[in-house]
Amino acid sequence: MKKLFVFLSVFIALEVSAQYKDSPYSGLNESEVSESMREHIGFLSSALLEGRKAGSQGEKEAAEYVSDVLESYGVDLLSGQSGDLFGLKREDGDTLTSRNVVGFIPGYDRNLRNHYIVIGARLDNLGTMKFTVDGETKEKVFYGANGNASGLAMLMQLAGRLSSNRLLLKRSVIIAAFGSSLEMSAGSWYFLNRSFKDVDNIDAMINLDMLGTGSNGFYCYTSSNEDLNDIVSALSNTLQPVQPRLVSREPVSSDHRSFYEKEIPSILFTTGIFPEYNTERDTESIIEYQDMERELEYIYYFSISLANGNKPDFRREDETRKKTIFEREVVPYYECDTKPVFLGSSDPAYFLKKWVYVYLRYPEEAVRDGIQGRVLVDFIIDEKGRITDVTVRKGVDPLLDEEAVRVIKAAPDWKPGKVNGVKVKAGVSVYVDFKLKKR
Repeated sequence: MKKLFVFLSVFIALEVSAQYKDSPYSGLNESEVSESMREHIGFLSSALLEGRKAGSQGEKEAAEYVSDVLESYGVDLLSGQSGDLFGLKREDGDTLTSRNVVGFIPGYDRNLRNHYIVIGARLDNLGTMKFTVDGETKEKVFYGANGNASGLAMLMQLAGRLSSNRLLLKRSVIIAAFGSSLEMSAGSWYFLNRSFKDVDNIDAMINLDMLGTGSNGFYCYTSSNEDLNDIVSALSNTLQPVQPRLVSREPVSSDHRSFYEKEIPSILFTTGIFPEYNTERDTESIIEYQDMERELEYIYYFSISLANGNKPDFRREDETRKKTIFEREVVPYYECDTKPVFLGSSDPAYFLKKWVYVYLRYPEEAVRDGIQGRVLVDFIIDEKGRITDVTVRKGVDPLLDEEAVRVIKAAPDWKPGKVNGVKVKAGVSVYVDFKLKKR
């Protein structure tokens, strides 16, 4: 029996080798992988695409590029060559037009091949942004090498590697470049609510966003999902070229949120630990390709583990966890089933944009003395939506600390968060940036 098993193993290995020996991805060394990512990022962050803004010609060309690359790696396309075009009505009555690119890599296990792991990255970038200088409104285009040409490049390289080794995959893998992520995560919402018909069989999601600056650190965020955390912990005990740091604070707002709202376990990989990043410097020159190769290696093995392991639970419904949630006076923001909402949005970055930075007053004394930095502020949104217990966890200077506390204390009420339908006190942490510009 042992001889038969060895023979079958060698036979399967030879079959895999023969089937994929001509794959465009097979046999690439590290420098070739890096060169491929350099080519992807160079195109996706080029001025020709004008920031890949939702609905633009640049977004269409980016979608066609991603489709061509996926096909060259042997990934089956579920969307058209120019992506899956969609339109969604905005609150103001206008129609948001964008597109998703969706590919498919079949799994081999007859019991699990109709279950899916979705691996996604956002297709769009900031596009154009309006700003006012001396009373004059101007417009600038951001091309976005790190936000998110780097995540798309990683998505395509990962798709190539998984496609070349598809006989290792029990579950099937969906590869998705989501359009209009920066507009209410519209692409991932459309995928889950309109275009993909088998959402109930999506077992987990991996999101790749801003992966081009590894010297800032390599991070993963699971919204405290215990099963996904266990996979991260298990991989940390194996020899990997890089290990991500598991963080409890959401680094960036992205498409994993749409899956989380569907109660699909999701993990975000990023090198952009903070929601804010410097668009002025977001050019190809900041990309660190050797770090991206190491991150690609880790995410590949994580994807294999996720595709072949037990289905992760969205939440472990054991008595210990239930007790932990309700015995705590304050529930962390991202452990709320229904998160607190400020002016229609559950995104803390929206609170910063629409309230904090609108009413923040830079202290004159701090301007004169050149004091700047990031103040980390904790606060609680109580069961009635009121902001309470505003405290500085990590300060910069009393002048800046007091102003950050003042503006947050003055904010209007939120809609409170809930756990299992019960209103709770939710703990929130935000960074308030004070930046001085050189004249």
